[in-house]
Amino acid sequence: MIKEIILGVTGSIAAYKAADIASRLTKFNIGVHTIMTSAAMEFITPLTFQTLTKNKVYTDMFEKIHYSDVRHISLAQKVDCCVIAPATANIIGKISSGIADDMLSTVVMAIKNKPIIICPAMNTAMYENPITQGNIKKLQEYGYQFIEPKESLLACGDLGKGALAEIDTIIIGIKKAVGEV
Repeated sequence: MIKEIILGVTGSIAAYKAADIASRLTKFNIGVHTIMTSAAMEFITPLTFQTLTKNKVYTDMFEKIHYSDVRHISLAQKVDCCVIAPATANIIGKISSGIADDMLSTVVMAIKNKPIIICPAMNTAMYENPITQGNIKKLQEYGYQFIEPKESLLACGDLGKGALAEIDTIIIGIKKAVGEV
């Protein structure tokens, strides 16, 4: 049976790396259903993910297409795992606060008893901010898994912890979560 995941992509310069994640998972015969925030689409287009995964990319909660199911619920039920890579401070804060105001945060709220992996990517000051760290700790207490960002020269020119983890590290985490390792 093929494993399926949601790949949530948020508005970080690291969004382009999510295309590599999608491509690699597809090559491992893992179905990828991409959900992009509006900010993510400022960095990379849905067409990239649609081409790589051969699946529709979800960007809008209120899409005009009529479905026979409630899309955010059916997506949450059909997948084996949800991965948010890159995950901004914004999405981490939303999820931690129970805010479900876009397709990604709504689907995450509808996932029950399945692994949710969050891969932060942001400026070091944002990552180390006590509010962000508190949100991460709160989500970890709820059972959310985190793949720590790495220390690197960031897009803003700062050197510090906040760069998206290595793609291989993320892939290994996903494969473990869906029982493929």
